Amino acid sequence: MANNTLEKTELIKQLTDGAVKVGRLAEMEAQEAEKNASISDNVVNLLKETQITRMLLPNKYGGPQVDLRTFAKVIRTVSFYNVSAGWLTYLFPLHNTLPSFLPPKTRDEVVNQGGLICDVFAPVGKAEKDGEGFRISGTYNFASGVLFSDWVGLGVIMEHPDSGRPEFCMPIIPISEVTVVKNWDTFGLRGTGSNQVIADNVYVPLDRILRLEVMDSTRRPPEKDYDKEYPFYHVPFFSAFYIGFANIALGGAERALAEFKQLTEKRVRLMDGTRESESPRSQRVIAEATTEFHAVEALMEKYIHMLENYENEDEPTPGPAEFFAIRTKIIKSCVDIVVRLLLTLGGAALYKGGPIELILRDLISVATHKTSLYEDAVASYGKELFGFNGETLG
Repeated sequence: MANNTLEKTELIKQLTDGAVKVGRLAEMEAQEAEKNASISDNVVNLLKETQITRMLLPNKYGGPQVDLRTFAKVIRTVSFYNVSAGWLTYLFPLHNTLPSFLPPKTRDEVVNQGGLICDVFAPVGKAEKDGEGFRISGTYNFASGVLFSDWVGLGVIMEHPDSGRPEFCMPIIPISEVTVVKNWDTFGLRGTGSNQVIADNVYVPLDRILRLEVMDSTRRPPEKDYDKEYPFYHVPFFSAFYIGFANIALGGAERALAEFKQLTEKRVRLMDGTRESESPRSQRVIAEATTEFHAVEALMEKYIHMLENYENEDEPTPGPAEFFAIRTKIIKSCVDIVVRLLLTLGGAALYKGGPIELILRDLISVATHKTSLYEDAVASYGKELFGFNGETLG
């Protein structure tokens, strides 16, 4: 047990040290990423070299198979330096979990190919039966990291042969079989390169189609003899899958607080010569913002605890809307913190490319993601608290 604990501690340190390297490189290249609407090959290569892209691969494939807590820590670390890079630090290893729910033979095919995977969950495409498989067509936006990926998962509502009713599925398709359109030109998260993908009558065999609703309800892979330690088994799939968005926000808000403190300590007001760090105004702002930050850190700790204990009979089983509400509360609070810091700093913080200005644009963009919409989350959670179906996947 002692050796296992030591190995785990060393592994976490290696990944966290790697995350610092990735974050610092992405921070150094932030303006280029803004201009190019994508992080660079340099950052992606470093994500690979540090084993971060492989950290959620099953042990069978030589991955470190880290737990959810370590995964969250790595995402937050990179996001402290650059939110767009944190976004892809989250999604690239996360998408390596998708093949873990495919049949073993197909899983081997996708994982052993060695390429990165991106996805678009929105079920905007259509699937038509063709022999033993399906033909997939549709236009999908927001395929983050697609320029560096070899595979893409695309959401569809389709009638799986084992279901008898329409259900939410995700075919996994080689990038070479779809068209990528470089249309990413946004307010924030510009470095994520979340471009458009068009599938035009692409054939996908049945064993490369994920049954997302089944994955979420059973919390198991298709085979009976599976790795019981794999972190995405035994947890509700969507609630675990979405863990990164709030940790991206935590990393960005933590950096904004550090920047505010540094800028405020040096700042002297022109009108009265007051050192801002000695002013009750800024003292109150930094105290309240830091306290709020600690509160949302505690919410993330609760979120992870809920996942880790989801199948523990001695713990209450949370509904998907509770996960949704906690996650979006963290994100909203982080955005509010950064807004207040920027408003307190005043006009000097408005210049484009400044750390807080960039963090604010990126965090607002995180908050616009479908799974980060606060109003949707609290409406859903309110239903759940009164015993109704919250009508959310997590």
